[in-house]
Amino acid sequence: MNMPAVCRVSILSVSPQCSSCCYNRLQPLLSSPSAGPLKHSINFPTRNSLRFVARNKGSFLCRSTEPDKSDDKDENLDKEADGVNLNDSVADKSLELNSRTDQDKDQTMGMLENPSLENNNGAQVNEQPRVEDGTEVQVASGSPLPGVKVPLQLDESTRIPKETIEILRNQVFGFDTFFVTSQEPYEGGVLFKGNLRGQAATAYEKVSKRMQDRLGDVYKLFLLNNPEDDKPVAVVVPRMTLQPETTAVPEWFAAGAFGLVTVFTLLLRNVPALQSNLLSVVDNLDLLKDGLPGALITAFVLGVHEVSHLLVAKEVGVKLGVPYFVPSWQIGSFGAITRIVNIVPEREDLLKVAAAGPLAGFSVGLILLLSGFILPPTDGIGIIVDPSVFHESFLAGGIAKLLLGDALKEGTPISVNPLVIWAWAGLLINAINSIPAGELDGGRIAFAMWGRKASARLSSLSIGLLGISALFSDVAFYWVVLIFFLQRGPISPLSEEITDPDNKYIALGVVVLLLGLLVCLPYPFLFSNEAATGF
Repeated sequence: MNMPAVCRVSILSVSPQCSSCCYNRLQPLLSSPSAGPLKHSINFPTRNSLRFVARNKGSFLCRSTEPDKSDDKDENLDKEADGVNLNDSVADKSLELNSRTDQDKDQTMGMLENPSLENNNGAQVNEQPRVEDGTEVQVASGSPLPGVKVPLQLDESTRIPKETIEILRNQVFGFDTFFVTSQEPYEGGVLFKGNLRGQAATAYEKVSKRMQDRLGDVYKLFLLNNPEDDKPVAVVVPRMTLQPETTAVPEWFAAGAFGLVTVFTLLLRNVPALQSNLLSVVDNLDLLKDGLPGALITAFVLGVHEVSHLLVAKEVGVKLGVPYFVPSWQIGSFGAITRIVNIVPEREDLLKVAAAGPLAGFSVGLILLLSGFILPPTDGIGIIVDPSVFHESFLAGGIAKLLLGDALKEGTPISVNPLVIWAWAGLLINAINSIPAGELDGGRIAFAMWGRKASARLSSLSIGLLGISALFSDVAFYWVVLIFFLQRGPISPLSEEITDPDNKYIALGVVVLLLGLLVCLPYPFLFSNEAATGF
């Protein structure tokens, strides 16, 4: 009894040359080729049974098995009946097939590695992605490094060489840190996918040290969450591609120009007589000095805010750019836009820097606001306001109701210390910078606490709500335009974005967001309707 050999061949999409080669190669063994997938049982009167298994495109695997010895007699009868000895013929075909298979495999790998090839007609064939372990490597989609602008043209000296990639994969990463399962080219660097072992901060520290020891300071490591599947990925890029952008106008010159305009709007905001007619400012410049006390108080709150950013940033090793103060004729200023010019190590460091400014600003603003409600006006008159103004802020309205009590009545004007209005302006500036949107302080706080994906969704929601508020408030309209064009992000990548901040810093971030919300939300409850008896 003969051992049947099963030949399974999947006819794949191959070039005409490869198809002809496969046909000629199988022709001595098969009675007739098939145009579709084949599954024939053929009796080979030889000592070897051959099985052809399609492994990759254009390559076959030939397996040989020994038949039972009891079949020798039947084989000899078949040989005598046919008058032909097929042993040597099939063996030769088997060796030839194995040899050609290896050549085709080498040729296939060569086609994938060469930048370009030519087909039989002399036409150039485009470069194909390199294949490793039978799988195609695709160029990374999405952007694990949002906010990083890699140069469009990268020469070979900028790209990471293949030898360096092997060092990274086999010597820098490892089972104890980040076990690499696949890699993908990413701009001028490489994105490594795999399994994170242990704590992200510890793994990042070990991998960074190994990369420093073996490759020096040429490359920068990022340990991030892949935006496609939220799994940890490691990205290595040349440091020279991460250089900060230069501006056409020197930073100090532009910041100084914005600062001068902001000083003017702070003074103008505290002189109601000039706000109604801006053209009259030219003829009444001496009236601007009347707005100096209020401008100084508001500027003091802004200064405390920015200085706190700078002090904490210096402590954690974050470099900040020159602050650009944004002028506003409604409230004097919208605060300052401050760029982060280096790569922040981790989310906790970003949370410390982002929350420091609003926390300090809110603290000083609240102290001044409470002092304004408690202290009588210096001139005995103060500022006459309608109580309805306190409905514009839940925080200010609640404090006014608590401290003024029955003196605060609907429809009855009331005299308050000007410090209340000045401090309130400082609180409002801190609050709008604490909105969790884009690269505002609130947006950075949300990113540091909850990660990139959650903060991006919250940012979209906040900008949408601001857009709706812009229909009813010119301040909201002005601010949403500034956010959209200047501060919408995305936030630049951190060296290690996976580790969550400590709970105590998360609590501080939540306090900042809540204070900002309380300042911006209206006070919905009515004050007393009884006639005022005094103040």
